[in-house]
Amino acid sequence: MWPLQLRSRRPTLQGSRRFVQVLQLFKTLHRTRQQVFKNDARALEAARIKINEEFKCNKSETSPKKIEELIKIGSDVELILRTSVIQGIHTDHNTLIAFLSWCDHPEHLQLRTTVV
Repeated sequence: MWPLQLRSRRPTLQGSRRFVQVLQLFKTLHRTRQQVFKNDARALEAARIKINEEFKCNKSETSPKKIEELIKIGSDVELILRTSVIQGIHTDHNTLIAFLSWCDHPEHLQLRTTVV
């Protein structure tokens, strides 16, 4: 996802803007990962690896259109993580306490689960 080519010593203004966008997205995804998966070491590590892999796979991309598309996908992923992921703890065989960390006022919500 890194839009700057190393061949050029002075990146273009548009390339610099894209580079900043990509870097901001990278940092935002990692901050969101840390917030959403707080206290879940396995999920934190898996998300860290996935984010880093995706950026590394696309670091040589030079097409402005493709870079914009990748930025949009990354932004959408960040939004989904921030607004749709619920972490929970089983308190017994049919009760789950959910932590809604993405709400303005996080609360504990008890959900009844049915074991089939």
